[in-house]
Amino acid sequence: MATQPNRDSTLIWRRSNASGGQGNCVEVAESESSVLVRDSQDRPGTMLVFARSDWLVFVCRIKETGPR
Repeated sequence: MATQPNRDSTLIWRRSNASGGQGNCVEVAESESSVLVRDSQDRPGTMLVFARSDWLVFVCRIKETGPR
């Protein structure tokens, strides 16, 4: 995972249906080689960049542990 400035305006960002509409959530976009994550309240700010394989591991582990 790496961080980089959010400069790509061609990405299609989406947020989870489970975000509840409170505005405190993350948004996810896919590029050709990676999955990007940003804070929905700081869209022009820094974003996290995951390799696709790392993102899949991350999501699977979240699903395994469930809500807390």
